[in-house]
Amino acid sequence: MSTNHHTFQLNATPRTDFHRSTLRKLRQHGRVPAVVYGAETENLAVYVDEKELLKVVRSGRSEFFDLNVEGGPTVPALIKDVQQQQGKILHVDFQQVSKNKPIRVKIPLHYTGTAAGAKVGGVLQIQETELEVEGLPDVLPASLEVDISSLDAGDKLMAGDVKLPEGVTMHAQPEELLASIVLPRVADADLAKEASADGEPEGTVGADEAKE
Repeated sequence: MSTNHHTFQLNATPRTDFHRSTLRKLRQHGRVPAVVYGAETENLAVYVDEKELLKVVRSGRSEFFDLNVEGGPTVPALIKDVQQQQGKILHVDFQQVSKNKPIRVKIPLHYTGTAAGAKVGGVLQIQETELEVEGLPDVLPASLEVDISSLDAGDKLMAGDVKLPEGVTMHAQPEELLASIVLPRVADADLAKEASADGEPEGTVGADEAKE
């Protein structure tokens, strides 16, 4: 199952002054310097409002949005990279995309349900929280929901087990491990003791009893 896109709007203002003092003033006033890398146009230096940017960042990097450039066009874009320091965004790169050309992105994975193996002492171990896929911007999901309720103790979830929406193809290896249900060592030891006890033939005599 996938979560559909909800198109966001983000306003950007072109910038021509690249001095450190100017960049510092922008950040002090709640603005974030950015660069728009164009698929069909030249790269463009801009700045955006930090609060508005955070709304887009929280939506996920796989979700495209409309970037409204002051005095210029409105273009569909994705977040390509975010530079942060101590939790504060210092700079962001936007990638202009074409709605008619497939793009390759990493989609967040949302694991849902309670694994069957967890009910008998198993522990869910998550190896991957994203999956690399490709598709047209309009069909790419913002996230993928993966139901793990059928996973029993010892089971593994592979990339090839994830169902993708129509028009979306996977670029990860099908055998890539996403998650697994493992038993803690204590539980393993208890199971081994139980197996040993169950496997002992009836009527056997212990070593101490044999000496009597």
